[in-house]
Amino acid sequence: MDTATWEALRELAMQAMECAYAPYSRFKVGAAALVDDGRFVSGCNVENAGYGVALCAECGLVSELVRTGGGRLVAFVCVDGRGEPCSPCGRCRQVLSEHAHPSMLLAMPSGLKTIDEVLPDRFTSADMDWVSATTSGDRP
Repeated sequence: MDTATWEALRELAMQAMECAYAPYSRFKVGAAALVDDGRFVSGCNVENAGYGVALCAECGLVSELVRTGGGRLVAFVCVDGRGEPCSPCGRCRQVLSEHAHPSMLLAMPSGLKTIDEVLPDRFTSADMDWVSATTSGDRP
């Protein structure tokens, strides 16, 4: 990935962040990603008075990914209200992992990291496949 692509992702994340709905925390977040087919997708956080039902920017991004045809995320940028790189929470790392290309890169506050570096020993569909393959559907 070249510098221009990373800058385009950061700019798209900034635009998404400006659309965030964060009246409670005032912590606006925007996310953007490159899909393996060349598309860009983005999302912003959407808060709710019941904090537990707030939607993170990464959730909005994955919803757009699925809505626009799916695919695998190749590169990801998340920014806070200052435009600084923002680290996805653990839940969002798992959400991103479900749709990640095996070599997906994330722009983290400490620099570029692979999905495996930000979520080591991640739980994937392969774990589910293993369970399905080892249980014949019979219950003990």
